Amino acid sequence: MTVALASASPRRRELLASIGLDVRIITTSYDETPLPGRSPIETAVLHARGKVMGASPVPWLALGADTVVDVDGETFGKPTNDADARRMIARLAGREHAVHTAFALRSPDGVLVHEELVTTRVRFAALDDATIDDYVAGGDGRDKAGAYGIQGYGATLIERIDGDYFTVVGLPLHAFAAAVRSLGYRLRASERLGAPA
Repeated sequence: MTVALASASPRRRELLASIGLDVRIITTSYDETPLPGRSPIETAVLHARGKVMGASPVPWLALGADTVVDVDGETFGKPTNDADARRMIARLAGREHAVHTAFALRSPDGVLVHEELVTTRVRFAALDDATIDDYVAGGDGRDKAGAYGIQGYGATLIERIDGDYFTVVGLPLHAFAAAVRSLGYRLRASERLGAPA
């Protein structure tokens, strides 16, 4: 199955490819700027929808997604610089926060056919200044919501999660696959599906 991804995220592309999909990256005219006055959940949903609906027309199912870190109702997006990344990691240290990933699907005829949001709770370990400085200096979190990635070295900062791991990486694969199947698509040629829901 071919999916058009309205995102430059290498992690989302890798996740989709890991389940055997042919991924085509498409450009989007959507301006992913902060949305003052919107909750973290609203921000994720609006960004996911905006990305996919602002994307180039394609003859495949198109996907837009957005991940935000939610700290007591405050949205942590991608850090603007290392000082911003350090501020975020210091706020996350020793406490729990929510990670929301929203995704939106657009049919080949340009219609928004599905939107969904999945939330996972993440607890960071208590971190001393040296650990925070080392992580930020490594640059792993510069292009990630909340200034960290759960994969790679960022995993050493996290004590536990409650929910779907892939939501934190950037795309809840189970929810995505269920949505695609509910629309009548087959992820693999060997799958047999009934009529679209």
